[in-house]
Amino acid sequence: MKKVLVANRGEIARRVLRTLKKMNINSVAIYSDADANAPHVLEADEAVYVGKSPSAESYLQQDLILKICKDLGVDGIHPGYGFLSENAGFARKVKDAGMKLIGPSPESMELMGDKLSAKQAVKEYNVPLVPGVDEAISDIPEAKRIAAEVGYPILIKASAGGGGKGMRLVYEESEFEEQMILAQNEARSSFGDDAVFIEKFVNQPRHIEIQVFADQHGNAVHLFERECSVQRRHQKVIEEAPSAVLTPEIRDKMGAAAVQVCKACNYEGAGTVEFLIDANLDFFFLEMNTRLQVEHPVTEEITGLDLVEWQIRVARGERLPKLQDELAIHGHAVEIRVYAEDSLNGFTPDIGTLNRYRIPTGKSVRVDDAFEEGMEIPIYYDPMIAKLVVWGKTRTEAIDRAIKAIDDYQISGVKTTLDFGKFVLKNEAFRSGNFDTNFVKEHFSSPDLLYSAMEEESVALQHAVDSIWAHVIEQKNNAYASREISSSWKNRME
Repeated sequence: MKKVLVANRGEIARRVLRTLKKMNINSVAIYSDADANAPHVLEADEAVYVGKSPSAESYLQQDLILKICKDLGVDGIHPGYGFLSENAGFARKVKDAGMKLIGPSPESMELMGDKLSAKQAVKEYNVPLVPGVDEAISDIPEAKRIAAEVGYPILIKASAGGGGKGMRLVYEESEFEEQMILAQNEARSSFGDDAVFIEKFVNQPRHIEIQVFADQHGNAVHLFERECSVQRRHQKVIEEAPSAVLTPEIRDKMGAAAVQVCKACNYEGAGTVEFLIDANLDFFFLEMNTRLQVEHPVTEEITGLDLVEWQIRVARGERLPKLQDELAIHGHAVEIRVYAEDSLNGFTPDIGTLNRYRIPTGKSVRVDDAFEEGMEIPIYYDPMIAKLVVWGKTRTEAIDRAIKAIDDYQISGVKTTLDFGKFVLKNEAFRSGNFDTNFVKEHFSSPDLLYSAMEEESVALQHAVDSIWAHVIEQKNNAYASREISSSWKNRME
């Protein structure tokens, strides 16, 4: 593999480019109008324009991207995450064109991309599943009967897609029909598929995922877990590795189950098996993401591995660089996603210009970003500015370092989720590890909480300033007194 095209943009494109450079592999970037001057364009060996700013007219132009690859002699494509990364049709086109997609096969994508087929596949490998059904339901009376059998509360979930779309929580039968129709309509509009299924709602659920890797020689390993329970709109905001609640025994069981999921779909490359864990620490298969995750840096930080390099080596047909007994956890890592969002206004996007942009530095601080001072946050894409990743020997050290890094981050021109991230890291429930996916609802139900936290911090800062000034004045007074005493003593001696 001598030349790789990165079919993506932003921080993930820069992340992949760094590893390609380290491995002495030539790189090709693609860009839209909005990204003409983006850092990833300047950092690649070659860069090609693919269209207007909307992703449908640029980063999703499959045939154009393949033509560019053919014209430039590209033999590998890294899709990053989002866009075409889990598009089985694109993966098949890449394969038919005689190139290698740095990711799993089209067949694996199709199998795991549909939640129902995924559940059916892993069930044969004895992977624990949430109580419910593993087939699509459209008949409302029949669905009601199943829901009553499973027991309320239940979740109605779209078979295709994710991100919380096509998902409805139903507490009682009287609201079932309305919620099912809403779920079907949203699934149809979002994914072009209104298939839904029913699962038991897991009480006090934690969202914990296992990083997996498999090669073309039948080897598969897990690289431990990531805790992803702090979410807004069913999307992650803060991730950490390892989880604060898993025992070594549960970790081993979850890891073994995740490896079985790889076998269930004949997997190749990097993937993430997502689980729900209930209050009793029983775990259940949720889904598999057939790509590199946004939060992969925390796994890199605790293992000391370059996961993009692993992806490329596997795609080249090499065996996994390490086997399971050669892998170990070292320390703790936390990732805060820095979004251009207004945390005090329902996390709504806040698009604008980065009038000031200074990233934190220091011991064990890593920032994966895609912007420079003076650049605009495009309205056409996800509003994530950066990922702030911090490592520590212990969880407490990592959290404290992350808080300091947030304080050192300087952004003006747009509102960001940095204040929210700091609120979470300082919250007692998070610090104790006693939280679940309801964290935002239970601990951040009102913007007043963040205002209050910011106010307390402001008061504390003012007290610190007052204390410093009091100390300075005291020192000055002591100095004056000392000079007077010294002068009097001198006069008396004379």
